[in-house]
Amino acid sequence: MRKILKNRKALNPVVAAIILVAVTVAVSIAVAAWMGSLSIGFMETKEVTITNIAFTGTGVSPDPAATIVVSVINTGRTNVAISMIDINGEKRIFTPMPATIVADAPATNITIPYTTWEAGSNYIVSLFAADSTMVASSTASVSLIATDGTIIGS
Repeated sequence: MRKILKNRKALNPVVAAIILVAVTVAVSIAVAAWMGSLSIGFMETKEVTITNIAFTGTGVSPDPAATIVVSVINTGRTNVAISMIDINGEKRIFTPMPATIVADAPATNITIPYTTWEAGSNYIVSLFAADSTMVASSTASVSLIATDGTIIGS
């Protein structure tokens, strides 16, 4: 019996180290893939910023030429579809909507037909994505620009 146990050799330490390193690398690759799949959702950000709000027309009702032009830029990583615009608490859904704000593209203008406003008044414009989350909001004071390009308000 002693002879059998004496002839048995242990695993070579070099082979054991290679197996240990291989297992460690395999586990680290699996963890990296898992963490990568988790972080992809965080990388798809919506960062829409209103850069300018311009009021055109006379603002006297009814004025078919009266519009609000909202300039927006998307600095996020995913396109954002704007499905609703809120102006001072008045929600507006109109065609052609949704307006898609492309990621990393130049500023996009959204033209909103609007018939009346008062010179010098503040208007809060908020943009909502298709999932009803507010993606941008800004306040502007009305400076009316007539159709001939002259400023009417302040």
